[in-house]
Amino acid sequence: MLHFDDIVFGPISSRRLGSSLGVNLLPSKGKLCNFDCVYCECGWNRDGRSDHVFPTYDEVAAALTEKMSKASAEGVRVDSVTFSGNGEPTMHPDFPAIIDLTLSLRDRFFPEAKVSVLSNATLIGRKEVAEALMKVDNPILKIDASSDELVAMINKPAGRYRLAETVEALKKFEGRFVLQTMFLRSPEFDTASPEALAAWMDIVREIRPREIMVYTIDRETPDKSLAKYTVDEMAAFVKPLVDEGFRIQVRG
Repeated sequence: MLHFDDIVFGPISSRRLGSSLGVNLLPSKGKLCNFDCVYCECGWNRDGRSDHVFPTYDEVAAALTEKMSKASAEGVRVDSVTFSGNGEPTMHPDFPAIIDLTLSLRDRFFPEAKVSVLSNATLIGRKEVAEALMKVDNPILKIDASSDELVAMINKPAGRYRLAETVEALKKFEGRFVLQTMFLRSPEFDTASPEALAAWMDIVREIRPREIMVYTIDRETPDKSLAKYTVDEMAAFVKPLVDEGFRIQVRG
């Protein structure tokens, strides 16, 4: 399974974001997430319990400043400063302050780069988290499943989760976000079944993201029963939305 030992890593080549300088706000020797997705490249939550210590704000600030200043001095290309890592980045208690710092450093060292956050959108009901996400160039927010039943099978949320509440919170972004959706299937579920796909498209029409990133499995997954879709299959799934004017990236 993929694991990130450093606070700042890369740049790495991202199929969606180009040359991406990664930021991991989660424990360096473990995994910490309020989802336990069957496809997560970092593995199951239960296998990452050796470390639950967040890096401090000062540690993040030092790592970001050092890495970005060095990359800038060496002429390294950075298209995106991307928050991802070993779990859900918005869980960090200093997430809003770290976003403000990152935007300042981006403006100083890589003014043409975007700041991106890959999030499962579970905490966007918190005012300070939503406001921080609205400041970045690419708040990339996840909805993989079109019903609470599918969410339970695919994302396995910890504690209470209601898809309808996430949808309502996303509507407050007024389209200023990127929706990220994984299409996959297993013997237990299929996110692209006619019923699930129709419900997902209705959600898209309700929240109206500025862009949609549709993708499928690309790396090793903890659940070995999963099957991926082809780019052509996914393009066919989203064609009605494309015809309606939605901007959609499809990545295999």
